[in-house]
Amino acid sequence: MTDALLSLVVTALGLGVAVAVVDGVSASAWGVLLAALAVAVGDLLLRLPLRILAGAAGAAGALLAGLAAQVLVAWAALSVAPGVTVTSGWAVLWVLLLTSVVMAAGRRLWGSSDNSYVVADVVRRARRHARAAGASGTGQRPPGLLVVQLDGVSAPVLVQAVDAGLVPTMQRWVESGTHVLDAWWATVPCTTPAAHAGLLHGAADQIPAFRWWDRDLGRLVVTNHPSDAALVEERLSDGAGLLSGGGTAVATMFSGDAASAYVVMSRGRRHGLGPGPGYARFFARPFVLARAVTVTVGEGVKELYQARRQAVYDVRPRVARGGWYVILRAVTNVLLRDLATSLVADALVRGDPTVFVDLVDYDEVAHHAGPTRPESLRSLEGLDQVLRVLDEVARVAPRDYDVVVLSDHGQTLGATFEQVEGRSLLDTVRALMAEPGLRGVESADGEEWGPLNTLLSSVLGRPGDPVVLGPDAAADRRRRRTRRADGQPGGGERGRAADAREPEQPVPDVVVVGSGNLGLVWFPDAPDRLLLEDLQERWPGLVPGLAARPAVGVVVVDTQARGLVAVGAGGLRLLEADGDVVEGDDPLAPYPSRARADLVRAARLPHTGDLLLVSSVGPRGQVHAFEGQVGSHGGLGGDQNLAFLLHPADLVVDDARCEDVDGRRVLVGPDAVHAQLVAWLVERGVRAAAVADVRPREDA
Repeated sequence: MTDALLSLVVTALGLGVAVAVVDGVSASAWGVLLAALAVAVGDLLLRLPLRILAGAAGAAGALLAGLAAQVLVAWAALSVAPGVTVTSGWAVLWVLLLTSVVMAAGRRLWGSSDNSYVVADVVRRARRHARAAGASGTGQRPPGLLVVQLDGVSAPVLVQAVDAGLVPTMQRWVESGTHVLDAWWATVPCTTPAAHAGLLHGAADQIPAFRWWDRDLGRLVVTNHPSDAALVEERLSDGAGLLSGGGTAVATMFSGDAASAYVVMSRGRRHGLGPGPGYARFFARPFVLARAVTVTVGEGVKELYQARRQAVYDVRPRVARGGWYVILRAVTNVLLRDLATSLVADALVRGDPTVFVDLVDYDEVAHHAGPTRPESLRSLEGLDQVLRVLDEVARVAPRDYDVVVLSDHGQTLGATFEQVEGRSLLDTVRALMAEPGLRGVESADGEEWGPLNTLLSSVLGRPGDPVVLGPDAAADRRRRRTRRADGQPGGGERGRAADAREPEQPVPDVVVVGSGNLGLVWFPDAPDRLLLEDLQERWPGLVPGLAARPAVGVVVVDTQARGLVAVGAGGLRLLEADGDVVEGDDPLAPYPSRARADLVRAARLPHTGDLLLVSSVGPRGQVHAFEGQVGSHGGLGGDQNLAFLLHPADLVVDDARCEDVDGRRVLVGPDAVHAQLVAWLVERGVRAAAVADVRPREDA
């Protein structure tokens, strides 16, 4: 009752300010209060019809119906409330918008969570159910697990944020002894697709990079394209992923075999954004969507100011932060975060046994601003608020949820390869190959466009025809133009390969991919991976030339006689020899102790590059991304490999799963973290409970 009254008062205050400012609407004090009450009643009456409609029309239908419902409720409330006069239809829209602005500003000034309003009705509903369960004597709750991923946050950055007072929720958990903060080692390639393949499916060995050249398909596989993500999940899923048995995935790359998946890349092409009813509450509740859109615009303005500040004060290293990125940051850091919070809260109140969500706020900002720059660290405040809200929901949920917070990797600061060398990695490779007319393909990571591409693919694209923005947009348009005349792609994987490039375009001579400070090079005209002997015969200056570049630290290449070799500017190291076999200067000396094992693993993954490059590491641990990012991850160096795992204190990390890395015992690789999470599910009895309570997939 207290929450409902508070919500009514806040709505009335917002309406009062909006009515006072907007022409075409006038109201007495009692009229404003009655209008706020009418809004609450209209919201209650429309919830069930909207959920039914969303179930039939999907997420896009929920969005359109929700927008219409918000306008209808506001118009009806202002029209029927005594003491309120409306003379203009446009005035209703302005009242709706300004009320949202006032409510968002008021909550920020009051110091309350920006996300609490998004799930306020969910919390009230859960509390009513909890009280009813307690009154009926059925208060014992079965176990559950909520895993929240804070994308790109390294363990050292999280410790820094705790010391700075930016993450009070996580700080309280650690200092009160309810949770323990551990680090884990993100193996090469330390990217989100590899992490999600490991964390959710225990199959990180299927991912050689964020994108890669597939010789069988004859094209690039790009994991933030829904069709490619679905193809990859088919390869790595065994049906027993982390979320199997009725779990829910929100905003992830792969599904983890979840029963329900929302904004999940691998489900995007076939199932869209996920079950429509999950979106109805967020899209239809008065002022929630309008508030999210308003704050999204504010986030874009903030990004413009912060980017300008870096330029004015000549902060170095830095990269350009204009164009599409301004919109991308605004949408992912507000609108998608609020939507994800709402979807997770719904899953908790439903009692789904396992829930996994990926929150990308920090990762997006840190890529363009730097991992420890002020705006990057301040983004952790918003993420900590989400944790506080979800913790509140979990307390009144029908299951007794353990809350685990982790990251998929960290980030490391540094000037880009192009800033250091004056040209891109592709241009460098072409120059060293010294062949006129060489056909090359270069691909930057584009990881940050994943969530937005998933969203737009369902809402704006034709069925099975994803919308792609960012650095992959041009390639995606070419891909669509190569479909058969009847509009259908060719059958099977070979058919999909034919669609990936225009028929008149020959296979490129060289493909270069930058995934943070990990670079991969393929020579697609060769049926198999080229060995060093082949490369020396065809382009004798290529490998030594790359290794000699100041921004390149090591080049890994396979050989016929000696296995994998790490080549540096002043020496080489045999990676698969017994013992340490080094000739000249050890190229791995500047890297962490896990470098040799990580590079051997990465260089033996399916579809890996003919050449693997890791940038050089500076005296202060800075690296050089092979793409336009000042904060990067993918290879080795700095904090990018030190992810964190914040878990309940009574759920102990099994030391037998850990390895020694630079003087500490840690889990190594996302597959090891997956195994630990599954062990905790078994320990708590969640796996058994989930098996007994398997729900059919809602998006089937």
